[in-house]
Amino acid sequence: MRHPQYRLNAAVLAGLLAGLLPVGTAWSQVAAGSEVDSLATLSLAELMNLPVVTASRQMESRDQSPAHVLVFTREQIRERRYRNLADLLEDLPGVDFMRGTKSSAYNHFTVQGFAGPNRLLVLMDGVRVGNPAGGNFPVAENLALYAAKQVEVVYGPAAALYGADAVAGVVNIVTDVAESGQTGWVSVGAGRFGSREAAFYASKAYAGGLAVAVGGHSQRDDRAPLDRFYPSDFPARNATTLGGTVVVPAANREAYTGGIRSHSAFARLDVGAQWSFGAYRHVFRSLTSTGDKPETALYLDSAPWLTQTDTVWAKHRFSLGGDVQAELVADYSLQTVDPSSKYVNIYTSFADGYEYTRAERVSVEQSFNWRVDSRHRVQAGVGVQKFKAIEGHTLPSPYDTSKSPADQGFLYRNTNLPLRVHDASSHNLSAYAQLQSDWHSEWSTTAGLRLDRHSDYGSSANPRVGVVWRPGAAHLLKVSYAAAFRAPSPEESLSSFGSFDGSKTATGLYRGTGFRVPNFNLEPEKSNTLSATWDWRLSRDANLEVHAYHSRIRNLVVTLPSTDVNAIPGALLISPESKGNAGEQRQTGLDVLGRYQFRLSRAWSGDLWASGSWISGRLDEGDGVKWDLPFIAQHKYKLGATFRYLDAVSITPQVLWVGDTTNGRKRDRNAPPDRLVTPGYTVAHLHIGWHKLADGRGTLWFDVYNLFDRRYYAAHGAGSRTFFNMPQQPRSWMLSFDYRF
Repeated sequence: MRHPQYRLNAAVLAGLLAGLLPVGTAWSQVAAGSEVDSLATLSLAELMNLPVVTASRQMESRDQSPAHVLVFTREQIRERRYRNLADLLEDLPGVDFMRGTKSSAYNHFTVQGFAGPNRLLVLMDGVRVGNPAGGNFPVAENLALYAAKQVEVVYGPAAALYGADAVAGVVNIVTDVAESGQTGWVSVGAGRFGSREAAFYASKAYAGGLAVAVGGHSQRDDRAPLDRFYPSDFPARNATTLGGTVVVPAANREAYTGGIRSHSAFARLDVGAQWSFGAYRHVFRSLTSTGDKPETALYLDSAPWLTQTDTVWAKHRFSLGGDVQAELVADYSLQTVDPSSKYVNIYTSFADGYEYTRAERVSVEQSFNWRVDSRHRVQAGVGVQKFKAIEGHTLPSPYDTSKSPADQGFLYRNTNLPLRVHDASSHNLSAYAQLQSDWHSEWSTTAGLRLDRHSDYGSSANPRVGVVWRPGAAHLLKVSYAAAFRAPSPEESLSSFGSFDGSKTATGLYRGTGFRVPNFNLEPEKSNTLSATWDWRLSRDANLEVHAYHSRIRNLVVTLPSTDVNAIPGALLISPESKGNAGEQRQTGLDVLGRYQFRLSRAWSGDLWASGSWISGRLDEGDGVKWDLPFIAQHKYKLGATFRYLDAVSITPQVLWVGDTTNGRKRDRNAPPDRLVTPGYTVAHLHIGWHKLADGRGTLWFDVYNLFDRRYYAAHGAGSRTFFNMPQQPRSWMLSFDYRF
């Protein structure tokens, strides 16, 4: 039955008030013949059985996978206003999310104690769309979700299937293609602090199994003038070099600026059930002064960090007989930092220090899915991946992309010393196999192993085993063990930066300060996780999940003091640093997630979701001293609800309560284990949608972030020259209009 179009007039407002009176009728008890809300998400029972491909590279339900899996549908993404992957991650249990704290990656986050995007594998339709060489990349407004049909999140190591980077987990954005006819939508919006955003998505199916989908988005946000909202954090101070020279006096300092820009483009072509082709570009621009104190950086809009990532892929699916299905996937990915990107800070002596990085990957993988019999299924695959990377930092002028790294001819500023731009290439051979066995209607097992042979880091074997037990219709228990490895990224092993002020030692060596030097002898990080998940279906409309885990990381890559003071011929480096393998990290945690679908009356219905997370752990840098884990809140609680009035209005409040969070700074090197702590905070958001406008195709959204205008901070830097408590945005809002066709 189709609803009539609803207008926001006096009659509708009266109906809204009347509908607020609770009737106490659960979703499953709605009388037959009552109107069904067209905005409602799937029932919990249906949601639990959505097919996913992330966990096992094949179609199976959440209940069949031994891993802890969450699936978000298109309507949930829409109503909860997850406009990009950052919004979704921030709302996940077990995730600590620090916005606007990193100059290169912008946001910083941890997933169940694993820090950073280089430990979380991000896929689109099963293809990597993050950093091609396994380094950091921005997870922010650039990864907009306009193309998402659903988003799948798998917690814990998945290297047995995907190889390096799948340490903290896997996120797969599944895109949408029309099965018949055409569909699409367009959205435009604007709001406080110069925020503007536009997105579109269109898909059409043709005769003969041909389907095409295209989409894109563009976004900009000038961001709040934080020096006005947090004046004590942004005083006018001298910009002074490490040698003590005042470059810009306090009286001449510029105002704070922190704007961001992003855009993306997506295209997909399906030819029958056999062939798929895809292309995806995402671009993010932030300022290299992000997260820096006033005395350590100039807040210049002309000093950006501009990252572009391009990925193209092709898939061919075919059958080798009735019981063996196969898929051949080839993909190419390139991430570059624009040569105009530069830092103007204390590490460059407040001169222009240009940056250029390039990471490239070519991958081919053949996988097989063999249904041995009614109980057993085997997945297997072989592949090859080739990598190339260039790391150029603190360059005196922009990198010339028409020349090789060896032909750039750079000299360190204020010296006659050659500046080397490091580059490297490598390859990896892989093979994996996994057996899934349904021994009984109540229980099944999974056992898998992946072998990798890296040209730089040798061989690695990573197992994955799990048991799924269904003791009854209301209970599901999963236990799994998985191992993973992470090859050091080029930015960790190759990057080199620092500055010279022209002064020399008594022996004629240039003094270099603020240097990080390369480490060509890094070893891969290795981790393993034991986890258990209990899923209790309280009723058709209510569900409770409890996920416990214990993880250990060995050969942890961290920043350490370097003894290589003569790393640059003709120079003496003062207190240089380098990335190195040091000690191990352990963490134990518990996430509890509850969901409930309800109906308050014949007019009002909705969804409620809430999570609580607890984690404890220690990091040993190899000196026998165990430190608190950085960027972790031991306690965090997240609550959200969507209230729907028929299909006319939806109201979604969200609350995040984050406890005291350790930051990267150690309180006292000689008095462990304490780190500095960023005070906890509670922040609320509100999203209101008026639907069925413009002939029933339009929705007007009003999104308010930091609803109560709370001043709060995110945990930040490890060094003394960055904020430890990074000021966060005051209240902001956006008004946008979606039109579907």
